[in-house]
Amino acid sequence: MENFRLYHIQATVQIDPILSILVVLSVGIILISFVFRLLKQPYVIAYILAGVFMGPHGLKLVTDELLISNLGSFGLVLLLFFIGMEISLPKIIANWRVPVLGTFIQVVLSVGAVWTVGLIFHWQLNHIIVLGLVISLSSSAIVINFLQDKGLIASSIGQNIIGILLVQDVLVVPMLILLSYLSGATLSTLEITKQIIGGFLILGITLWVLKKKEIHLPFGKQIRKDHEIQVFIAFAFCFGFSLLTAFFGLSSALGAFVAGMIVSKARETTWVHNSLHAFRIVFVALFFVSVGMLINLSFLMDNLGVISVMVLLAFLTNNFINAMIVRFLGESWTDSLYTGAILAQIGEFSFILGATAYLAGLISEHTYQLVISTISVTLIISPFWIFIVSKLTPKIKRKDNL
Repeated sequence: MENFRLYHIQATVQIDPILSILVVLSVGIILISFVFRLLKQPYVIAYILAGVFMGPHGLKLVTDELLISNLGSFGLVLLLFFIGMEISLPKIIANWRVPVLGTFIQVVLSVGAVWTVGLIFHWQLNHIIVLGLVISLSSSAIVINFLQDKGLIASSIGQNIIGILLVQDVLVVPMLILLSYLSGATLSTLEITKQIIGGFLILGITLWVLKKKEIHLPFGKQIRKDHEIQVFIAFAFCFGFSLLTAFFGLSSALGAFVAGMIVSKARETTWVHNSLHAFRIVFVALFFVSVGMLINLSFLMDNLGVISVMVLLAFLTNNFINAMIVRFLGESWTDSLYTGAILAQIGEFSFILGATAYLAGLISEHTYQLVISTISVTLIISPFWIFIVSKLTPKIKRKDNL
């Protein structure tokens, strides 16, 4: 009994390494964010730089990349969950041409642009396809944070952009399938069948939510009076649908988005949005910290010239292609250029494409490091790029006065 008590005392005074990591990250984020607040720059960049400086390639204060990455993945899921609660699906469907046609055309043109560059530098076909797919995706986390900060979520620009991001998330699955075929591996019939069933299931749920003006949950009266239960119901929907789509081989963030739409239609959970906002801030911050921890400063400095060219190429290509597509589909030049600038950076799902291509032997370790560095730098520079493009274009006039 005495030994048990001694063990219990030792266990209670032992410092949990996870708590240590969170404290170090919190202090670092506070210090860097304070500087960025004085400079009136977005906190997203501060989060990434915190990961760079305190991560394994910086001061090595935090070296558990897997833990931070896993926590950050919750942030991405929560972000899409919140957007599902805020988005107007009827508006997106009414203006489906920009998200659907625009995204498909943009992916094809992105691969074509890389193909042109690849012919000049004699790149292998596998490299061209991988890099083309990588630069074709924009960052949901960066873009949605920007739209929220600027109050553009409900605007026509915001609706078009979110629609494009959602279509891109859906296209990640066939992109991964394509990479597996290029590597010589093939998906089993079971996996393909699961993805098809999952796609139809999500489509059916989306149409059901769209048809319903209001959704009633069981024991509605009791739920409306109990805020604690509402929080757990929201989490159950969010992560439950994420697990469901992941089981079917689809994006877990897509499942969270659908869950958000359901919760937004349920009268019993109207209090949830504000109550979970703090969770979203913390986990989204951890996601960007995990991005910063991937950046190898030594590799970045040794290959600064090549990475700078790739970053500039990515911004110019994405901005131009997205602007031309949105303009072709009926938007004004100013709105088109602004939309292109917001979508110009390379997205977080591109890390997954790059890692998949590397593990499959489609690209070398050096090329993989170039991909990681390029994606990370575009995420950091993105707010400045949007600011520059907005200053170079006429002031945007919006009918919704946002």
